[in-house]
Amino acid sequence: MINQLNFRTLDLNLLRVFDEVMSERSLTRAARNLSLTQPAVSNALRRLRETLGDELVRRSGQGVEPTPRALALWPAVRDSLRQLQETLAPSAFVPEEASTTFVLAMADATANELVPRLGEILEREAPGVSVRVIPLTTRDPRRLLEQEAADLAIGYFPAVLADLTSRAQTGEVVAFAHQRLYDGQYVCAMRRGHPLAQEPLTLERYCAARHLLVSFSGRPYGFIDEALASLGRERRIVFTVNQFFTAGRVVAASDLLTVLPRHFVRVTGVADELVLHELPFDVPVVHVDALWHSRMQQRSAHQWLRQTIARSGGKAFSGPNPA
Repeated sequence: MINQLNFRTLDLNLLRVFDEVMSERSLTRAARNLSLTQPAVSNALRRLRETLGDELVRRSGQGVEPTPRALALWPAVRDSLRQLQETLAPSAFVPEEASTTFVLAMADATANELVPRLGEILEREAPGVSVRVIPLTTRDPRRLLEQEAADLAIGYFPAVLADLTSRAQTGEVVAFAHQRLYDGQYVCAMRRGHPLAQEPLTLERYCAARHLLVSFSGRPYGFIDEALASLGRERRIVFTVNQFFTAGRVVAASDLLTVLPRHFVRVTGVADELVLHELPFDVPVVHVDALWHSRMQQRSAHQWLRQTIARSGGKAFSGPNPA
């Protein structure tokens, strides 16, 4: 560990060299990127080794291989340098001139709600900006955001938001921020010829039916099952898929029941073949939130992205909710 004396005298330029070497895994490429000579990079690493008491990197083939200590230190060093740069010399994001690519993680129902309007905005205001939408495969996307595999995760994250709120209330530094985009309502969907289509959907009939579950992770248990469990009831799930679109198609051609976002049904392509019923028990309102890592908070490009996503969802996006 760095003691207090060493930290006060630490040359922050050494951390810039360390960050570049870790990123490139090559002293030669790091030297080129930093406009330094390779001996200067080697000397900086030597000084940092002496300060930290660790070898940091070892030669491996044509490059270098980091030590476990270096791998543990790098995320904090990288984030601190980026935040310092954004604070001292923030780069202005000019949408009409930008050629940035953003990665968004969301389910198909959420994408249907946001992406058409987002595409219109990009075409009109930021024609050089690209967006990649990747499947949301978890109800806890914090690792995805921590690893920068996505710029934003958008979906229903009740457990995550409850955890962030709890941590913030105890004074813990929270590494993620979030913003409510819109609220959704879930309904029970079945084919028009289903035996329950023309009958009142009671709790008994619902639990006795065969069900299809949309599960991003593949786990055959969702928030509907949690609501049933609170009543001492359960349903039989015989099919699990990872897309709402697929669920609508399957249910339209079977005697399975499923639960779909009401707003999504109209774009399934089989809306005319489905009958919708209110669920015969109370379920929480589904809040759709944008979630991001706090390191992105002050970056102008990310600020623009959040504002634009909020416009796509039809709600002003003024900033993060307290966690």
